[in-house]
Amino acid sequence: MLYALARPLLFALDPETAHHVALKYASVAGFLAPRPPPCPVKAMGLEFPNPVGLAAGLDKHAEHVESLSALGFGFLELGGVTPRPQSGNPRPRLFRVTEARALINRYGLNSVGVKVFVENLKQARVSSVIGVNIGKNKDTPNDRAAEDFEQCLEALYPHVGYVSINVSSPNTAGLRDLQDAAALSLLLHRIHDRREALREKHGRHVALTVKISPDSSDAELAQIADVLRRERMDGVIATNSTLSRAGVEDYANGFQAGGLSGAPLRERATRVVKILADALQGELPVIGVGGILSGADAVEKLDAGAALVQIYTGLIYRGPELVNECVSACLARSKTASSASR
Repeated sequence: MLYALARPLLFALDPETAHHVALKYASVAGFLAPRPPPCPVKAMGLEFPNPVGLAAGLDKHAEHVESLSALGFGFLELGGVTPRPQSGNPRPRLFRVTEARALINRYGLNSVGVKVFVENLKQARVSSVIGVNIGKNKDTPNDRAAEDFEQCLEALYPHVGYVSINVSSPNTAGLRDLQDAAALSLLLHRIHDRREALREKHGRHVALTVKISPDSSDAELAQIADVLRRERMDGVIATNSTLSRAGVEDYANGFQAGGLSGAPLRERATRVVKILADALQGELPVIGVGGILSGADAVEKLDAGAALVQIYTGLIYRGPELVNECVSACLARSKTASSASR
């Protein structure tokens, strides 16, 4: 109810300014929002209080961790973060397509750099599961991308439950080339080896996930699943935003360059979840993200084979109440499945 009153004021601002204002007052929303019911899930060697997480991109610099945790998420994925600071693309770089309940962003992985990011993260006092989306700097060539990912992993390792390897942002030129099976295998093999050395050094396990594009073909997804299994990843996040403009072609901002997220992505993202879940057969969990704007949308991802889900654009259009709605829907599904199995 509170967000229904605030949304017209936020939507009167340009999207990036509204983004920062909403984050500033997230702690108030967390105080007023109902707490989601417990719905524990075990995945990737981690225990999640519920299966609904925040997707990467909302808190890029780990500046609002406590406020976002208060909204009732089962986990938070922060970032993306790059080794060195970079400003990203010039503004405007975030656009609403309100008629389609969608966003288009071309932030370009703006980042404070991993050193400042870690200092921000260390200030947060939360019990939530924390994941961080990591990327390479724009000027790092793909043949040296592993060095950037390793640097972020090493800096973050003592402070997080998992990292998400971002090879799918549509706003860094050439990044998606790293999803090619051969390139992906080499990259993940090296990151896995570094994780094993860090696990021995720190005496704790940090899970490795890979965030993939919704624009890959079915054959490419099958190859990616094989690589994830072979390189012993702990999970896969499906999906990032899309370059497709299906569903927004006729709207004012539909032509903007960047990645499209929100309702138009829902069906495709769910299909990718199902393809990966079928291919992986439970060997590693799928985290479903893309177009979740209701509890029913969250359940749809679980029915397709996801173990966990994430929201971002839905939070912009629906507000904090979406978290409770999604958790409650997931819990109802779990209870129905439990009763049916007796």
